Amino acid sequence: MKYYSTNKKAPLASLKKAVMKGLAADKGLYMPDTIDLLNDFVVGDMKDMDLREVANVAAQALFGDDVDRETLARIIDDTLDFDIPVVPVHDNIYALELFHGPTLAFKDVGARFMARLLNYFIEAEGVKSVNVLVATSGDTGSAVANGFLGVDGIRVIVLYPKGKVSAIQECQFATLGQNVTALEVDGTFDDCQALVKAAFTDDELAVRLKLTSANSINVARFLPQSFYYFYAYAQLDKIGRADEFVISVPSGNFGNLCAGLVAYWMGLPIRRFIAANNRNDVFLDYLKTGKYSPRKSIATIANAMDVGDPSNYARIIDLFGIYPHPYSAIKKRIRGYAYSDDKIADTMRNLYDSHGYIADPHGACAYQALLDDKLSDNETGLFLETAHPAKFKSTVDSILNIDVAVPDKLRAFMNRPKLSIPTESDYESFRRLLIQILN
Repeated sequence: MKYYSTNKKAPLASLKKAVMKGLAADKGLYMPDTIDLLNDFVVGDMKDMDLREVANVAAQALFGDDVDRETLARIIDDTLDFDIPVVPVHDNIYALELFHGPTLAFKDVGARFMARLLNYFIEAEGVKSVNVLVATSGDTGSAVANGFLGVDGIRVIVLYPKGKVSAIQECQFATLGQNVTALEVDGTFDDCQALVKAAFTDDELAVRLKLTSANSINVARFLPQSFYYFYAYAQLDKIGRADEFVISVPSGNFGNLCAGLVAYWMGLPIRRFIAANNRNDVFLDYLKTGKYSPRKSIATIANAMDVGDPSNYARIIDLFGIYPHPYSAIKKRIRGYAYSDDKIADTMRNLYDSHGYIADPHGACAYQALLDDKLSDNETGLFLETAHPAKFKSTVDSILNIDVAVPDKLRAFMNRPKLSIPTESDYESFRRLLIQILN
């Protein structure tokens, strides 16, 4: 399969090139040139499969032209060595709990898959080393850092906004050492993301340092997230609740929603998607007006969604580019809602008090969006619970007046010394520091 740039000014690339470069030469995001359709019988058979089997079917459709079956199966097995349960919450609403991986966040799936795929390509190419740059608003940094930790030939640089990630999130990537370096940027997530993009389009630097990205701008990070959409459908199909399927996705940089849209284009029968935002509601404004107007992000208690210029907006536009009127098609398939911190907190309390479910702030946004979307009696709603509530312990404890238990795998990070390096948000300062670290 070939991959094109969303800016349409770069040549088609192989999967290997798309993964190893991260960003196209024209600053666009890579997208698959074609998306293979899984027929109804294949999707229907998934209800009798486990998570790895479902992922293998989807992975063969996405990557089977570029990676041999045995290697792809091994990558899947190494990536998905944890469960992703579908949990009934109440009535016709379910939660897909994506936080049972090593760093207790949904991004473990894409990060672990990419680490193994990139390592496979590095060995095949005989490349001695690759440097991975990643910007994080919280969970991406920990998932990528731990997914790549100790992987031969790969050095990871994590950029994160000073004071704008939770303390537990920070300790998961800023205390590791080894082949992982954390840079504490005096700015916002959008500043961090801009620095990463600028480095990729700095031809001298990108070639000299062999740079690639592990943000959702990399196809190997966002495409594997389609696996759990198929698995969620299969689990609901098994109990007869998959008809009229509605999925609500906490949305920041929109990589997760894009993965769901890819699953839809592959044949997953999803009635509609809901993009659940915090106060950073750029995409909601687009749905209302048809105009995309990025702006500076606002800090909220759902910090992983504090994105004012979501990169994957370009991919959403491209996925609907087959229609004569893409905007109308997007509005038909995706609805949007946005919530203040106070509303998120109210939702967390109501969900806990009424149904005994502890949601983190991001999952609470997605749950509230399902309520506000007013599902019909024959529709089944699924919200993505993207991070363990203990990752936001101080916030969750204060809102719910409880003491959230911290899992052992999370507690292991909490007593390590912080090793991050402070830096300014201007590109020249960052460039000099990057050369110093990687030379």
